Amino acid sequence: MTESTQGRVPSKDPMKGFRGVMAGTLIMEAITVALALPVIARLGGGITSSQGWAAMAVVAALIACCFFLRRPWITAVVIALQVALIAFFVSSKPVGVIGLLFLAVWGYLFWLRRDVAKRMAQGRLPSQQEQPEQ
Repeated sequence: MTESTQGRVPSKDPMKGFRGVMAGTLIMEAITVALALPVIARLGGGITSSQGWAAMAVVAALIACCFFLRRPWITAVVIALQVALIAFFVSSKPVGVIGLLFLAVWGYLFWLRRDVAKRMAQGRLPSQQEQPEQ
């Protein structure tokens, strides 16, 4: 790898695309948790119980996170929301399972982000390579 390739900025920002993936994942998770509300209504204390209100608050927080994806602290907030969903195991196991599944998804996405950032710093992304002139 040459010196000029390593310091080259990619023509397209891969992190901008990753923010789109994060936003899509947050919306899918919000829809999934919202679809669990009927389960809470039947198996839990009802939608107007503390379980129902907590689930609705998590849905609202997941949607609100979409607006703050450029902020460096959003990773901690997303992880905290996953922990909150996993805490539902105490009262509603299906919602806790949703939390575990999406925790695995977020773990994979954060691993991918770290890998892309590392490859970008090393200059190994395809958009950082010299293009042959035609």
